[in-house]
Amino acid sequence: MIDTDELAERNAGFADGGSFAGLKLMPSGSLTVIGCVDPRVDPSDVLGLKLGEAAVIRNVGGRVAPATLRTLEMLSKVVQARAGGPRPGHVHYAVLHHTDCGITDLVAFPELLADYFEVAAGDLDAKAVTDPVAAVRVDVEVLKQKLPDGVFVSGLVYDVATGLIEVVVPPARVEG
Repeated sequence: MIDTDELAERNAGFADGGSFAGLKLMPSGSLTVIGCVDPRVDPSDVLGLKLGEAAVIRNVGGRVAPATLRTLEMLSKVVQARAGGPRPGHVHYAVLHHTDCGITDLVAFPELLADYFEVAAGDLDAKAVTDPVAAVRVDVEVLKQKLPDGVFVSGLVYDVATGLIEVVVPPARVEG
């Protein structure tokens, strides 16, 4: 077990490195990654992101569920409060799913999944829970319908066996 003493020791090493100094609240790369909580798939490590370079939202399956959309709305309000308006530059939202995802095990619990997606259990097939490539496409489409014009959205699938990502949906600008 990793206890709090070990966490404090690890944190001291991090603090000694000083990589956090001078970082701003807004990501330097205007990137937000939506990924899974699976410990094998830390988006910062998988995508080679540096501290402060991207905002990362993690949930079960890395899915764009209604709660994810609410989180994105809250983040946009933080940006407005800090920047006095929308974030300047090219904003990019990347959906990152992966192979061998534990969300596939939840198919045996349709009511739980239906609650997570806030849909009827009979509508779960449209969420492509068992196919990460199809699920990325589904989630990118949800983002395209909900995000403002001008932002970019892409979809990636990480292969836990090879360590490589596949670009399923290349970055495309949302246009209403």
